[in-house]
Amino acid sequence: MRCKMVSDVMRRDRFLKIWKFFHLADNTKVDATDKYYKLRPLIEKLQSKFAQFYVPEKNLNFDESMVKYFGRHSCKQFIKGKPIRFGYKVWCLNGKSGYLINFNICQRKDPKFNENYSSVFGACAAPFITMMDELPNDKKHLPYSLFCDNLFTSFHLLNHFKERGYDVTGTIRDNRIPKNCPIVSTAMMKRKQRAEATSILDRTNGIILVCWVDNNVVTIVSTSSGVNPQSMVKRYSRASKKVIKVLQPHLITNYNNFMGGTDLMNENINRFRIGLRSKKWNWVLYTWLLDATIQNAWILSKKSGNNLTQLQFRREIVKVYLTKYKTTPKQGSRSESSASSRSFCRVSDNVRFDGQGHLLVPVAQNKKIRCAGENCSSIMRTKCVKCDVGLCKNYPSKLLMNGLSE
Repeated sequence: MRCKMVSDVMRRDRFLKIWKFFHLADNTKVDATDKYYKLRPLIEKLQSKFAQFYVPEKNLNFDESMVKYFGRHSCKQFIKGKPIRFGYKVWCLNGKSGYLINFNICQRKDPKFNENYSSVFGACAAPFITMMDELPNDKKHLPYSLFCDNLFTSFHLLNHFKERGYDVTGTIRDNRIPKNCPIVSTAMMKRKQRAEATSILDRTNGIILVCWVDNNVVTIVSTSSGVNPQSMVKRYSRASKKVIKVLQPHLITNYNNFMGGTDLMNENINRFRIGLRSKKWNWVLYTWLLDATIQNAWILSKKSGNNLTQLQFRREIVKVYLTKYKTTPKQGSRSESSASSRSFCRVSDNVRFDGQGHLLVPVAQNKKIRCAGENCSSIMRTKCVKCDVGLCKNYPSKLLMNGLSE
């Protein structure tokens, strides 16, 4: 499957050696409290860059993402019912476009989080508040509308964000609703017909609680929107055996529209995911970080007016890196037996004939090298300093004579 553009940039053994000794942190300075210390320098760098280049959007959502991993690690989790059941859990703060604003790879005791947040709002909601605290000062005080699911939502969380000027909408579990709240229970709502809704407003805190009957009972709270204006949505009716239209409360419509940022990011990443298999636990997270970075860069490119697809955008990145940072191999492949094919496959015509900076210099340590000129098999101790290939002193005069004869 040899790809000439790749094989001309780096040899296989060099790639394997880089892969073997690749490190991001100093192993002599191990942080025992941080289980991801080997990736921490890169994680902190990406977190600052993602927040720096983030173009503010009004609607943000906080959710969890899974990075597939089947090896052994103390932070690996199993979540039943997820598309990716085994792997690392990543807390993600995304915009509606899927842009990853901030993230944190889940570990059981994270020294980064405030213990007060965990005790008041829960261990799952603590990363949410921490990420909002870490936004840049010029973007922190904007009037965001936040969306989250029932894993994070509580009345304490809504009151906290309301004091900071943020609106919150999210589904909520029954055991997190105050006992003195006179809302109809989920068991009673299940007996009602589809599209029926009941709501209650806490005028003191400005929080509305709505129960709506769909395929199941949906309980949702919000500080930004209410039941009206209601919209019509399509649902399949088993009784009439056809698709019918039912009324849907406004806050549920908003939740469905703006809650999918993390899911959109997962779709973009997994569509063209880096597929290098390894037993190293950190390599899986490293490739996920690269994929997330490319996904963010692609979204910023689209916002600037570029209409490239993600696949085309990734190919452009690869072309730039292969062209700009390549290391020309010293010899051609075994399949290229002739001297001409070994020579000219390494230097493009645009470089050979640009007429700039082509100078003959002695080879290091006075080593012998074969001439890269076409139809020239001389062995000499000089090379072209720009092309970095062997070149005899007589070869330029041969080219000149051939040109005059033609």
